[in-house]
Amino acid sequence: MDKDRIIGTAKQTKGAIKEAAGKVLGDAKLTAEGKSDKIEGKIQNAVGGIKDALKK
Repeated sequence: MDKDRIIGTAKQTKGAIKEAAGKVLGDAKLTAEGKSDKIEGKIQNAVGGIKDALKK
């Protein structure tokens, strides 16, 4: 498994936690940061998947 996939999954998790915390606290900035982190994590995870596929 490529390291980008691991890091991407971690960013998605961090983003989900930030987004949930932002919603609970009513903090729009934290919610937006969480969504951004989730998207960034998904992209990085996809890049890692492509790298894995190319190695095979």
